[in-house]
Amino acid sequence: MSAYVFTFGGGVRHEDPRSRDKTIVGGKGANLAEMAGIGLPVPPGFTITTEECIRYLAEGADFSDELRAGVKAALGHIEQAVGKSFGNPADPLLVSVRSGARVSMPGMMDTVLNLGLNDETVEGLAAISGDKRFAWDSYRRFIQMYSDVVLGVDHHLFEDALEIAKEDNGFYADVDMEAEHWQALVGEYKQIVARELDRPFPQDVNEQLWGAIAAVFDSWDSDRAKVYRRLNDISGDWGTAVNVQAMVFGNMGNTSATGVAFTRDPATGERAYYGEWLVNAQGEDVVAGIRTPQYLTKAARERAGAKPLSMEEAMPQAYGELADVFELLEKHYKDMQDIEFTVERSKLFMLQTRSGKRTAKAALRMAVEMVEEGLIDEATAVKRVDPMALDQLLHPTLDPKAPRDVLGKGLPASPGAASGAIVLDADTAERLAGRGEAVILVRVETSPEDIHGMHAAKGILTARGGMTSHAAVVARGMGRPCVSGASQLSIDMGARTLKIGGRSLKEGDVITLDGATGDIMAGLVPTIEPELVGDFGTLMLWADKHRRMKVRTNAETPADCRMARQFGAEGIGLCRTEHMFFDASRISAVRQMILAEDEAGRRAALAKLLPEQRADFKAIFEIMAGLPVTIRLLDPPLHEFLPHTEAEFAELSDAISIGVETLKRRADELHEFNPMLGHRGCRLGITFPEIYEMQARAIFEAACEVAAASGEAVVPEVMIPLVATRRELEILKALVDRTAQAVFAEQGRTLGYMVGTMIELPRAALMAGEIAEVGEFFSFGTNDLTQTTLGLSRDDSAKFLGAYVDQGIFQRDPFVSLDVDGVGQLVRLAAQRGRATREDIKLGICGEHGGDPASIAFCEKTGLDYVSASPFRVPIARLAAAQAALG
Repeated sequence: MSAYVFTFGGGVRHEDPRSRDKTIVGGKGANLAEMAGIGLPVPPGFTITTEECIRYLAEGADFSDELRAGVKAALGHIEQAVGKSFGNPADPLLVSVRSGARVSMPGMMDTVLNLGLNDETVEGLAAISGDKRFAWDSYRRFIQMYSDVVLGVDHHLFEDALEIAKEDNGFYADVDMEAEHWQALVGEYKQIVARELDRPFPQDVNEQLWGAIAAVFDSWDSDRAKVYRRLNDISGDWGTAVNVQAMVFGNMGNTSATGVAFTRDPATGERAYYGEWLVNAQGEDVVAGIRTPQYLTKAARERAGAKPLSMEEAMPQAYGELADVFELLEKHYKDMQDIEFTVERSKLFMLQTRSGKRTAKAALRMAVEMVEEGLIDEATAVKRVDPMALDQLLHPTLDPKAPRDVLGKGLPASPGAASGAIVLDADTAERLAGRGEAVILVRVETSPEDIHGMHAAKGILTARGGMTSHAAVVARGMGRPCVSGASQLSIDMGARTLKIGGRSLKEGDVITLDGATGDIMAGLVPTIEPELVGDFGTLMLWADKHRRMKVRTNAETPADCRMARQFGAEGIGLCRTEHMFFDASRISAVRQMILAEDEAGRRAALAKLLPEQRADFKAIFEIMAGLPVTIRLLDPPLHEFLPHTEAEFAELSDAISIGVETLKRRADELHEFNPMLGHRGCRLGITFPEIYEMQARAIFEAACEVAAASGEAVVPEVMIPLVATRRELEILKALVDRTAQAVFAEQGRTLGYMVGTMIELPRAALMAGEIAEVGEFFSFGTNDLTQTTLGLSRDDSAKFLGAYVDQGIFQRDPFVSLDVDGVGQLVRLAAQRGRATREDIKLGICGEHGGDPASIAFCEKTGLDYVSASPFRVPIARLAAAQAALG
């Protein structure tokens, strides 16, 4: 053992805890050492640490003398344990080389088996095994795998040569090939390598070994590994370990086999062994699809009506030993295990165990049943389920048995699945949905003016935009499946047609979206509705027992509020009132207000909006009775409300009796070069206080009406947006207070309420101590706080943020998961300064990050009182908050 190499198996168990630390030796290495330590039949081997991988990549792809010495000593350990010598022509030791990061990364690098074979050792292997066919079969496998993984030769060249060899000899399957056929094919394989690389296949076994080790290290920075890490939130700083292990052979005749198994069904969670195996095969045969695997158990075989015997029937002794191992490993690791095994001439060997990947449904069932079995406690069950996996359960999903005609693919921006007729504008979507038709809104990109169509549609598809685009954020909030950034999609609004995947479709044609995968399909694909009872309900109750933070929702429609309460929301953390103003029945009055020449004109328009705003808030208060409701006063750039087309200007002119040219002139006066940093938020309230006065009156009138009718507490929290200074909040809080007192006097009723602000500007965070002198709560609007801190547009940055993540500038998209080092520092600072001024100030977060588990963990550490997430992310937030509290 050296600082960079740990041995396992062969009677060795290190006292050094690093030898079983997944951050040091990777998950595979830790589990091999652990299995060997508890007495399971693990072929001896050694692990090169993740630290050496990081050093190797940082220092220019070179191996240290210390590592070379450590590997030489570790090889000696294997040789002594198995009684064979590496490179010995008479009785050669062969090894496998595999990667092993601290978390499982399937497909990051293919395994290299049978390393140590060359033109001399193959003869020794044939003699010692008494099976020349087996030896030459192993050699051809090694050349193909090593050439592909290490040397970079296209594996199809070898597969083509194999198919030609079988065809020339009249064989159908690989198992028909005899020793002489494999020997001839080895010659062809070596010629392929020499031709492709202009050098011979390496015969020196030490060169082979160091080439494989280098390939594993290099694989950590491969394109596919980077993509996998980005999709699964894995740090590029972790590195991968290398596991070198003595070979055992499942291809030594009919008393040998190989397989992959799970201690429970990973699809359903059923407590039943699940897996596949092959007689006379090596591990890659099971997963490569070259041969059809057989069922592990008799029951599974009979259910499928399959004829080839299961392992339970064909090898009862080895299967019995394997079943005992299943039970031992599950009790040891207290989790469902994914196991690789080999049977060599009737002797069982364990090659790997790890916590198995599973569906969300299976994860819930396993967690609950393992508590019932006494294997784990409730807290462990809560920590075990990935919060984001709950997305699979909260939305309709496609029937896995249904055929699919995939047209193209975009970004999986909002989970769920939906089918409907293509519509190309929001008004058409609303009109057709009002007649009971299912529609999919298809746009180049969406804007706030599309909100009514987005709400009416069953799903949303856009050609542009990323995972945090307007379409993605709004769709997630509404619980609509959304596929964004489908770059193959082109739309012809004049012809009302679109093209995707080389096919033309017209408005009215039916398509299906899968928001979990980004697939866009032709026609209707049946869906399966979610079930939110049973194991789901049980785990959520356990999560609620262990979390500290409250979980609210971002919602402004009655349907979303009801859905959020069904999912366990404890109030509303963000009610965006601007979304209410885009309703088709109100847009004319809103435009009249914006384009009015004076206060009198604005008040006339606001008088039309007051009863509708009051009705909005009344419905929300009724649904959220007894729970706090944070209402953000109007906060859009004004241009979003303005007419754009000649038809819209003409329609507005008729509605409010102002000439078209006058309206156009007024619209030009309101034009802004950067409206997201322009006349919006509290700046509207400062310049046009009558707007916020109308909204405050609607809030308090609705609250009094609901309180009088129900007798239950109504808890309004009025939020002033985009505050940068204490004085802004002071002016607008005074306006809200005056309005509240006026309403209370009129109604003869007094209600408790709060006035606070959204912290979404860096200056507001820095001046939080002063602002807290006025504000009674802070809600961190991390969407805009991220934009203003990083100087990034949420929608536009999607074009290049992928490159930033790939190059390690950001670990994750900062609009998906909070930039803890930068934006998070402002949140911490504002929380500290706010509490220093007002000890009991209520602190929450209402940006999209409120539904992201990593961001929720930061909120727990920062001591925020609540997070607020879109309705369909409320269960995710509840579970993530519990996990954060449990540490």
